[in-house]
Amino acid sequence: MNSIKKFALIIPFLHTVSAVLACPVCDKQQPKVLQGITHGAGPQSSWDYVIVWAAVIIVLFTLYFSLKWIFRPGEKSENHIKRLILTNE
Repeated sequence: MNSIKKFALIIPFLHTVSAVLACPVCDKQQPKVLQGITHGAGPQSSWDYVIVWAAVIIVLFTLYFSLKWIFRPGEKSENHIKRLILTNE
């Protein structure tokens, strides 16, 4: 693979990294916890933190049960609807 093709593959990743790291102007606007991490204006009130943490909890809860029921669905009944698809009757 020549160097031009390698460079073309690296450009999207470089752009992603630069978009993630905060610039010096945004760095000054953020609270200490978020400095250097995110762009834009910082949280406007304490409710912003509450909303974000509530969303994180909901996402983690959903992810846990999604993975649990994908890997161990627990349907043991012979009359379960999945049996209609799994059998060739």
